[in-house]
Amino acid sequence: MHEPLIGVTTYLEPAARWGVWELPAAVLPSAYPRLVQRSGALVALLPPDDAERAGAVVARLDGLVIAGGADVDPGLYGAERDFRTGPPAHERDAWEVALLRAAMAAGVPVLGICRGMQLLNVALGGTLTQHLDGHTGPLGKEGVLGEHPVIPVPGTRYASLVPATASVPTYHHQAVERLAPGLVASAHAADGTVEAVELPGEAPWVTGVQWHPEMGDDLTLMRALVEAARSATAARAGLSPATVRA
Repeated sequence: MHEPLIGVTTYLEPAARWGVWELPAAVLPSAYPRLVQRSGALVALLPPDDAERAGAVVARLDGLVIAGGADVDPGLYGAERDFRTGPPAHERDAWEVALLRAAMAAGVPVLGICRGMQLLNVALGGTLTQHLDGHTGPLGKEGVLGEHPVIPVPGTRYASLVPATASVPTYHHQAVERLAPGLVASAHAADGTVEAVELPGEAPWVTGVQWHPEMGDDLTLMRALVEAARSATAARAGLSPATVRA
């Protein structure tokens, strides 16, 4: 059985500690690779690199996940920094924007998670709301995920995967403000916040979600990415998806 190779971007932290060592580190919560593995794919972690190398990296992948993390630099969408916006991660921003553009140009399927969805919107020309209340988990419990329902938009890819309102694990304080040209909203929260976006059509398969599927038990979205990766790899090789699975 062919297992697609899914690249997942990582944080770049100034210091992480293990044993007697405290050193700069490229890190990622293990829930991300576990989600990919449970969905039938192999994982490659993608720490920040020279943006010019993004195309070469994407050429070796079957699918791409842009993971959650630090706030996107508001300078990327022409806004002044709100005092509640976290410190910028310039190196990661540049690397992930380059990966997104390379993946879409090559027809490599993409799933953006939380920050990943926000960065996808910014990379395609949209803007963000730098702070909103009520989406960061239980009141007064920093670092604890909350849960709220998301409502699918009929006729979208997300609605075809999850046709009914579903509760999702969530923790974020930024969100889509102006949707990028070409993107469509495919799910909303009860307060109207955009909770999922996608590029319409079969190819390229590009989807973003505001919540954290890696923190729950639902494999639907990741399995959809893995299946899209199989199909896209087959199409690029001139094969049928069944041949790639074999």
